[in-house]
Amino acid sequence: MRPTLFLALVPALLLGLSACTPKTSGPGPTVQTSTPVSTVSFYPSQAGLAWSYLPEGEPTSAMPYVLRALGPSIYANQTVQALQLTGRGADQTWYRTFSADGVKLLGLRKPGVNVRLDPPWLEYPAESAWKVGLTWQGVSNIAISGDDGKVQAQGTLNYSYTVQEQRQQDTPAGKFEVWVVTRQVSDTVGGLFPATQQLWFTPYVGEVRTPEGLLLVGRNFKGGR
Repeated sequence: MRPTLFLALVPALLLGLSACTPKTSGPGPTVQTSTPVSTVSFYPSQAGLAWSYLPEGEPTSAMPYVLRALGPSIYANQTVQALQLTGRGADQTWYRTFSADGVKLLGLRKPGVNVRLDPPWLEYPAESAWKVGLTWQGVSNIAISGDDGKVQAQGTLNYSYTVQEQRQQDTPAGKFEVWVVTRQVSDTVGGLFPATQQLWFTPYVGEVRTPEGLLLVGRNFKGGR
């Protein structure tokens, strides 16, 4: 694949969730509370956890995307946690490390595309750091390769976050006390991620609203509020 064509396809491959397949009406397979995981961490990542999401504005009867925690994996020669999003033709896996010091993204994969970040992208801060007005930022090098492992493009990613407020938020999955965070991202490889997005995070639950504009509609574990 020529580099120019590869770069043209990357944004659609990584971010075009709502365009994967037509919307589906009728009862969707929303995950229910049934996980055998006994303890859920502040930043949930235990194998077996699952979350269901829908784009904002869609009826709860629509077919959801499902995010699943797959458990430990090896990525870039490091032990990480793999989380896979599927549904409507989507198939994307993120490789992260989770600890009390925060959540770091080492890379992500879709069929035919591997995006590696070095140093890892700090997506969430230390557990004890959360407060209104908190900011953090960073720069990562990006390497995009195909299934053959050959690097097709390289560049840099700049990101910054600001915690705007903490509030009660009604959602299709219930009412949660969310941290409202604004994320700003820019890169030199064609715009892999939305430039500015708002996300909602609840400890022991996870993302109630993702940076891609997906709302939580179900999960298979208890915890958080």
